[in-house]
This record gives sequence, structure tokens and C-alpha cells, in this order.
Amino acid sequence: MNRVFNFAAGPSMLPAAALEKAAKEMLDYNGTGMSVMEMSHRAKGYIEIFDHTVALLKELMQIPENYEVLLLQGGATGQFAAIPMNLLKTSADYVDSGNFAHGALVEAKKYGNINVVASSKEDNYNHIPVLDKSKFNPNADYFYITTNNTIFGTRYTELPDVGNVPLVADMSSNILSQPYDVSKFGVIYAGAQKNIGPAGVVVVIVRKDLLGNAAPNTPKIFDWAKQVDAGSMINTPSTYPIYMAGLCMEWLKAQGGVEAIYKVNCEKAQLLYDYLDESKMFHGTAQKDSRSIMNVTFNTGDADLDAAFVKYAASKGLTNLKGHRLVGGMRASIYNAMPVEGVKALVDALKAFEMENK
Repeated sequence: MNRVFNFAAGPSMLPAAALEKAAKEMLDYNGTGMSVMEMSHRAKGYIEIFDHTVALLKELMQIPENYEVLLLQGGATGQFAAIPMNLLKTSADYVDSGNFAHGALVEAKKYGNINVVASSKEDNYNHIPVLDKSKFNPNADYFYITTNNTIFGTRYTELPDVGNVPLVADMSSNILSQPYDVSKFGVIYAGAQKNIGPAGVVVVIVRKDLLGNAAPNTPKIFDWAKQVDAGSMINTPSTYPIYMAGLCMEWLKAQGGVEAIYKVNCEKAQLLYDYLDESKMFHGTAQKDSRSIMNVTFNTGDADLDAAFVKYAASKGLTNLKGHRLVGGMRASIYNAMPVEGVKALVDALKAFEMENK
């Protein structure tokens, strides 16, 4: 079997152990004589899979009892609208730190007054903007951030102090990659296709006291309280991706959990950033104090040379390194399932390419 090191931003590389277990169970899950894909979402066997996945997430993130966990559809983008539908009464504060953060605030403006407290858009989102607490609304319905900006390779290294205002976070590209105190948030949500499992599921973690406040015209599919009452099953859930998410979380637990994988993730990121800081050819695009440990963005300053490296790397089994069109250059997404060996192979390729193209 010839597996590549897949640096895609999402859908991303998955743990081999999870894929292998899924392959073994593809035709016959646990003696049922059928695939999980074929099981009714109301069947006892499937409910056990669903509950196991939720329990693993609660354990890995140490989610307190006063929070509900939902496994929904519509991706993180669907939650751009669901958040104001469920929480917005008068106004909310947003930080514009990247493409998805910007998309979320544009969507939220359809539902009420949105105050953009800070933005790094003018610098092409190459850093997390400095936050001036005097611009925060202490009476806001919520305060919204995107903890890691996939496209631009930046992350919050410190959470904003928002007082008693519920902090809402899109964690799509760094959930389960580093420890977070869930009790500091009112809502956490994340698309699955980076660190949780395959595409098709969005996780919503919501503090119970924030439920039951949806606007009257909120579609029931987006009403968190109604989804809680229905066990995330107002409609048929993404049964197989939820099963796969459970397998990926089993793998993460076996690695020692979030604390352990965070150390590995820091090691991987440091290996790559150390090289980029020393290289005369390749340069990181995110400001150093905002650098992501999940998405490393870099370039040569020459679009043709960038393209040549992407092609060269692919020939070495290092795939999906082309940067997003809004940044250009290269992007190495080094999520939980990317082993240290993959990053070392990338650094070796960067060194070799630089030597050959002096």
C-alpha cells in the first residue's frame, strides 16, 4: 500500500488505525451482517455508536455537565446563521480575523446589529488583530471568534477577556488539537473534516442556559433546543461520518488524548517553522506571534517557483501543498493525524528543493 502524506486543509488526513478498523467493519459491523452505512439511525446498534461518539468527545474535551453536545449537518457555514438565530437579540461583537470569520459576520448581519471590534483584513489576515477591550460591548448577546484561521495560518494564542458575555468560537480547524477550558465558552462549534473525522458532521457544544432563545422564525433544523430534544435527529443524521468520528476519537484517546497530541502538534509545527525562519528561499506568511500550529502558510515570493515546489513535493508523496488562492504559495495542514515523520519528510523536501534551485 502506497500512502502519501496528505497536507490538505480539509477533508484532511485521517488516522490509519481508524480507516483500517472501518475497512474491517465495512460489510459486517459487530455481527449485524450490514455496514454502518446501511443501519437505521433509530436502531439500538446505531444509537450505541452515536452515544459512544458523544461520550468520547465529552471525555477528550472534558466538557462540563452543563453543556449539550449536538452532532448536526450543514457544516460550520450553516452555524454562521444558526448562531444569531439562537443567540442574537440586540447586538453581538465579532472579530474579523480571516475568511471564515468574515463570512460568519456577514451572515450574522442579516439577523441584527453586529459590531466588528477588530479586523486584520487590510493586512490580508496575516495576524490576529489586537483587541481593545474598550470597544467590547459589555451587554452584547455574545462575542464571536474563530480560534484558528485555516486559510491564513493564524490562531489565537490567548482568548479575549469578554467578562460575562458568552464567548462563541468556531474551532473547525483546531478542535481537539490543543487543550481548551470549555467552561470559558458559551458555544463551541466545528466542522468535522479536519481533526474530528470525515466531512458531513458539525459539532455544536452549547451551554444549557443559552438554549431555548431562538428567534420565532428559526427553522427547526437550526434550533439548538429542538435538536437537543430530538437527540440531534430532527432529520436523519450523517450516520457513517459520525461512526468514523468515533473511530478517530478512539485513536486520539489511545495517543494519550488532547494534552498528549498537543505536544506532538507543537513539535511538528516547530520543526517546520524553524526551517522556514532559517531558509533563504521559503518564508512564512503569518506574523510570528499569530502562527497556527495546524496550518503553516509559506511561499518563495515567486509564483512559478511555488508551483514548481508543489509539483516537486507531490513527486515525493507530499500532496495537497498548494496554498489557498487568497494567500498563494504553499500551505501545510498538519492536523492530529499527520505524523511527525510527514513533517520531517516535508522539511527534507524543502531543503533539497532549495539546494537544487539556488
